[in-house]
Amino acid sequence: MPRYAAVDIGSNSIRMEAAEVVPGLPARVLASDREVTRLGESVFSSGAVSEDALKATCLVLARMAAIYRKLDVVGVRVVATSAIRDTRNQREFLARATEAAGAPVEIISGREEARLIHLGVESLWPQRDKRILIIDIGGGSAEVIAADRGRLLEAYSKPLGAVRLRAAFLKDDPPTVRQIHQMHEYIQAKLDAPLRRLGHTGWHRVIATSATASAVAATVARTPRAQRDEIDRLRVSTAQVRRLYLKLSGLGLAERRKVTGIGPRRAEIIVPGMSVLLQFLQEFHLPAFYYSRAGVRDGIIADLAARNVGAELSRLSRDQRREVEVMGRRYGVSLEHARKVADISNLLFTALQPLHGLAPGCGKLLEAAAFLHDVGHFVSAVSHHKHSYYVVANSDMAGFTDRERILVAALCRYHRKSLPNPLHSLYLGLSPEERNILLMMIPILRLADNLDRSPEHRIRGVDCRLRDGGAVVLQVRATGDIDLEQWAAERAGEAFQQIYSRPISVVKARE
Repeated sequence: MPRYAAVDIGSNSIRMEAAEVVPGLPARVLASDREVTRLGESVFSSGAVSEDALKATCLVLARMAAIYRKLDVVGVRVVATSAIRDTRNQREFLARATEAAGAPVEIISGREEARLIHLGVESLWPQRDKRILIIDIGGGSAEVIAADRGRLLEAYSKPLGAVRLRAAFLKDDPPTVRQIHQMHEYIQAKLDAPLRRLGHTGWHRVIATSATASAVAATVARTPRAQRDEIDRLRVSTAQVRRLYLKLSGLGLAERRKVTGIGPRRAEIIVPGMSVLLQFLQEFHLPAFYYSRAGVRDGIIADLAARNVGAELSRLSRDQRREVEVMGRRYGVSLEHARKVADISNLLFTALQPLHGLAPGCGKLLEAAAFLHDVGHFVSAVSHHKHSYYVVANSDMAGFTDRERILVAALCRYHRKSLPNPLHSLYLGLSPEERNILLMMIPILRLADNLDRSPEHRIRGVDCRLRDGGAVVLQVRATGDIDLEQWAAERAGEAFQQIYSRPISVVKARE
């Protein structure tokens, strides 16, 4: 399965996550990191990222990049948010941060930030039957998001981040009554537009994300920060938030740091963050919120997966595709059938990655075999799979190494009839690694070929699902009945069962 990395350069901290994505399942986190940098402090006080803050940021980014590089990720997205939207030295920041991260750093708008937060929530905790509000209180901005049954309706980004508000209003510690009042008035004014637009009725659930919400939920539940994953989806009432806010806003920093659930750095900005959260709940007449650990990073991972980033690594290059199409045409292959088999093969190769564990580049060899498995018909329809092997193995295929050509030829040889056995000389001529690649891909090619049996090419798409019990289900989207395709694919499924030790079935998807 593809692996992705996401980095969120926020006004208060930098967060990194690398994950492996399996269709239909939550992403499997491979690595996660977070570092408080307070990037926004210098921006909100002087208008630019300070040299010290920039150096610290680059060191953190370089460390995180070293982590995700080791994980062979196929796609990376690094985004910067509120503080970098406002800084006057954007160009210098982007150049140095990009070099440190080893990937382009992009400044995203508040609306894009909100979109990614919503995607992150939906990827970890789908809300497909509810109208929800989401609030994310960061260091520089707060995003207010409205969604209906998983679809984003509206999003607002307001300059209500905890670091920004502390710099603007809270000069004393503990803050004075006047400072608190001025901050409240400002927050109320900024929430007015979303409140008038969205209203305070008809919402089934309110979800709060980010570290402010995490700290509040952890404190209410008396859960140490190290165990904050245990409070995911915890319900916290507005009354509990109000009581905690009144307590914390009257404490000095040293006392706030002693409160369970609030870390030493979070204690510095918990009061302004909580002020936004409480006023949001009160202004929208909300009885409670649910905490979600989702964030921008999770949204980036979900977005990269949805856009199939990295899929090109398992697909033929333009030159390789031209080579196999020209060769197929030379030997009378139906390119319409070959292209359909190639598409289905690639889909199955990607979906079954958790089972076969092959590198993405192996998908290119599978695609080449999908184009060339029938070239043997040019010689004879009898045992055409053996003739296909001979033709491919003895052809000059530009864009492929000799070993790649032999593997493609072997796939053509075993796309039907018997599976490899130790008596086959061509199988003996492969290395142990090549034999494993061949065995894992033979059932995929056979399934793809048999799913395009009819001359009408009825199959429009295939979704692959891995069931908890180990079974594999292919849900086929097709025009008309698929009796022939089901019969043929289930026969090919015998090879799948032998090699993968899992049953496989083919069903027509409901339209």
